[in-house]
Amino acid sequence: MTIDWKSYHTEGLFDELMAEAGKPRGVARALCEHLTNLSDADIGYCKAAADSAIKEMGITFTVYSEQEGSIDRAWPFDVIPRVMAKSEWNRIEQGLKQRVHALNLFIDDLYHQQRIVKEGVFPGELLANSVNYRPQCEGVSPSFGVWAHICGSDLVRNNDGTVYVLEDNLRVPSGVSYMLENRAILKRVFPDLFSDYAIQPVDDYPSQLYDTLSALSPRQGEAPEIVVLTPGIFNSAYFEHSYLAQQMGCELVEGRDLVVLDDDCVYMITTEGLKRVDVIYRRIDDLFLDPEAFHPDSMLGVRGLLRAWKKGKVALANAPGAGVADDKVVYSFVPEIIRYYLGEEAIIPNVPTYRCMFDSERDYVLKNLEKLVVKPANESGGYGMLMGPMSTAAERAKFAELIKADPRNYIAQPTLRLSTVPTLVDAHVEPRHVDMRPFVLSADRIHVTMGGLTRVALRKGSLVVNSSQGGGSKDTWIVDEEV
Repeated sequence: MTIDWKSYHTEGLFDELMAEAGKPRGVARALCEHLTNLSDADIGYCKAAADSAIKEMGITFTVYSEQEGSIDRAWPFDVIPRVMAKSEWNRIEQGLKQRVHALNLFIDDLYHQQRIVKEGVFPGELLANSVNYRPQCEGVSPSFGVWAHICGSDLVRNNDGTVYVLEDNLRVPSGVSYMLENRAILKRVFPDLFSDYAIQPVDDYPSQLYDTLSALSPRQGEAPEIVVLTPGIFNSAYFEHSYLAQQMGCELVEGRDLVVLDDDCVYMITTEGLKRVDVIYRRIDDLFLDPEAFHPDSMLGVRGLLRAWKKGKVALANAPGAGVADDKVVYSFVPEIIRYYLGEEAIIPNVPTYRCMFDSERDYVLKNLEKLVVKPANESGGYGMLMGPMSTAAERAKFAELIKADPRNYIAQPTLRLSTVPTLVDAHVEPRHVDMRPFVLSADRIHVTMGGLTRVALRKGSLVVNSSQGGGSKDTWIVDEEV
């Protein structure tokens, strides 16, 4: 047989499927047995079926290149899923709900009394220097006190089996469409396993998202008019914008399709005239949302949109200003934030983090750059980082100067030995590092997806899972062992 688990070496790392060579974890046993029984031809068929489904569904992502401009590429996907027991997932779900609830209380406090700052729990200078704090949002009270309605928190597992939150994405988190499409692909590739294996569904996400957005409507009692606001076809996440609009049965609109009138209501321009809009799921960054309130030269947003939102005539998800908590330095304070607002200890720990804004922690970072991962506060996509153990002396010297010039903008973390999942490489399997992004929906209640988007570093030895830098993805199976 092509896949021989006895020859699969975990290389001393925590593997999500294999406890050790030849011994699958209990929750993954049925999957591993199935894969063992596949011939070379079967594996070739599975890969071809997945590639065909990706092309048929038009699943793409965009890479921005200085040389070639924007390039649409087929979604990189591996057919071997990540598997986790539901009993373990239940604790993670509770931890994510706790975290998002505390973060929403934190954001609401910052735009009102700022108690957490006044009481010395959160540094005032950190807020003063935040690039994502929006003074225009001060005093606004969105429905249910929720600012981040859609959150994608990235999870990693270290070598000792501990699951950590790596970061929180609270502005316009992306990736959920790929989670859904990954599941659709594997249902085509392994239909028998889905009938025999108690895999928890993720297919209800579009309906859960619709219900979350509906709860925000200022006109309760009527069927809400919900739209997805996109920057347009050249945005890297346009596939997701159009996919979610289609799945929810909502209109996909650009800024030019909307107008705010003298009554401070938002209207969609249609062939049948103006139609009032109740909820906008916006996939545009704050500063481009409204040229009246933010960047005056923005061509992507809607003039007067912030005014309509502040007067309660339309709901925006995520709310402008939610990004104040989407900051890698703020991330380091989340355990304190949970303790302050909820009186609880964090269920899911943070990765140990050094904050360069503090002298002692900065000194440690500068002396140990070769051991650490250094990240800027507000970059995404894996850009702008220093991977210490893989860096050159010149790169470390450059980052030392960057840190000294703007210490508030940098944090550092130990290089984790991320868990692995078996991944098809030609006709055999090799371990590859993974993370996971579950999605949390918040309005009148909090809902967590049963799993998430598992991203995989397809290059051997790489820890970078971002698709823009050579990463791919896997389906995530949460399996109920008791069924």
